[in-house]
Amino acid sequence: MEENMQQRMPLIGDSFPPMTVTTTHGKMELPDAFKGKWFILFSHPGDFTPVCTTEFYAFQKRYPQFRELNTELIGLSIDQVFSHLKWTEWIKDNLGEEIQFPVIADGTGQVANRLGLIHTAGGTATVRAVFIVDPKAVIRAILYYPAELGRNMDEFLRMIKGFQMAEKQGAAIPANWPHNELVKDRIIVPPASSEQAIKDRKKMQEKGEIECYDWWLCHRKP
Repeated sequence: MEENMQQRMPLIGDSFPPMTVTTTHGKMELPDAFKGKWFILFSHPGDFTPVCTTEFYAFQKRYPQFRELNTELIGLSIDQVFSHLKWTEWIKDNLGEEIQFPVIADGTGQVANRLGLIHTAGGTATVRAVFIVDPKAVIRAILYYPAELGRNMDEFLRMIKGFQMAEKQGAAIPANWPHNELVKDRIIVPPASSEQAIKDRKKMQEKGEIECYDWWLCHRKP
């Protein structure tokens, strides 16, 4: 039973499982290779496929923005490393973008199986999945997409910014932030957990430090 628990798919809040991976940048130790940084590990069904090609192009176009947020990217599929290298070469020669982040070559499927990335209906193909991992190697978000739907890289940028803002400010992030329909670019004050906290919150509201729709729904400037 204990062994099965150790091998279950990692969940949000778990530490990213340590592993040695073969990539287009050589062998890497995860998560240690990105120690002190955020990183996004994303899997794709296969090289030389249309949707995946548009995704890699889009990730690379935004790679400088991710790096400005202390965030690295690393791709993954069950293709061999020579296939990754030939595909990224094709992207550079034909689309004008050099893929600068590493891509894991998981030919045995060991990494994909460890992370729960094998599509049950697709044989050995990896699903479109995303793991967002923080500088302490804790998994903060996991997202899955169907084969026919490409991912939105701007959302991943927004998520990284949101996570970093929430940690810095000790607050929560509203829907569609920073363009929320109710509070715009403001952040959510955590709900009061006691009667005294409610009283304190009313005083803060009177001082203009926060604004509230009610005592449990308050917001403020970052």
